[in-house]
Amino acid sequence: MTAPKKEMGVQLYSLRTLIGTPELFAQNHKYVLNRLVQMGYTFVEPASYEGGKFSGLSPKEFRNVINSAGLEISSSHTTRPLTRAELASGDYSEALSWWEECIAAHKEAGITRLIMSYANKIDNEAGLKVMAEYLNAIGEKCNAAGIRFGYHNHSVELERIGKTTMLDYLITNTDPKKVFYELDVYWTVMAGVSPVEYMQKYAGRFEMIHIKDKYEIGQSGMVGFEPIFRNFRKAGVQAFVVEMEYASTPNILKGLRESALYLRNAEYVK
Repeated sequence: MTAPKKEMGVQLYSLRTLIGTPELFAQNHKYVLNRLVQMGYTFVEPASYEGGKFSGLSPKEFRNVINSAGLEISSSHTTRPLTRAELASGDYSEALSWWEECIAAHKEAGITRLIMSYANKIDNEAGLKVMAEYLNAIGEKCNAAGIRFGYHNHSVELERIGKTTMLDYLITNTDPKKVFYELDVYWTVMAGVSPVEYMQKYAGRFEMIHIKDKYEIGQSGMVGFEPIFRNFRKAGVQAFVVEMEYASTPNILKGLRESALYLRNAEYVK
């Protein structure tokens, strides 16, 4: 029996050994993207923006390559972290100039969600205040271009800083109209936090989530995907993206296929 088709995304960083450089992308993208479609993935989240291009292609060329394979682009990961000096001074004008070029390229590619994929660790409230202001400023520029701006967490953002965490502070001190969040469920679990409880705590702030496990989805038993899928829509999540930082074997395509089958066969994944 064929597993049912569902709306499932995949983070292309998972495939960095196959398409992670412009040269590799040029060589392998047709085969890799076709395999993703065969597995049942319906959209992708690239992480290959650099200097106005995506995987070495112009924004429009990149979008055409993805769409020609039968896939959509849900969002894009990139980052320009603040340096220690910028956090200390509160002057991030140079960083905002970088984002302006980045936003223009994403608009040209027709990408409607732009996600900051990581930031440097901040361990003091003064730095957190600057970071929240920075995210709001980027979000305002994205809004002007018709793009939603988001932030993606790892476990470091859930480490305690006094009475709060970096992620709690940022969610509380950023404007929901300017900044959404993409919860990485694996890194949240690794930080000792329940993804379900956290999504419920900040319902409406998590527009997307990363579905991730230690290796293939569902293999470790660590994450608890069923309660996540039964509750994430109620918390306002609109889409989920599979990410595999590592596979249990060197064959990442095999790992992504097993992950797709797990999700397509799980009755609680809607």
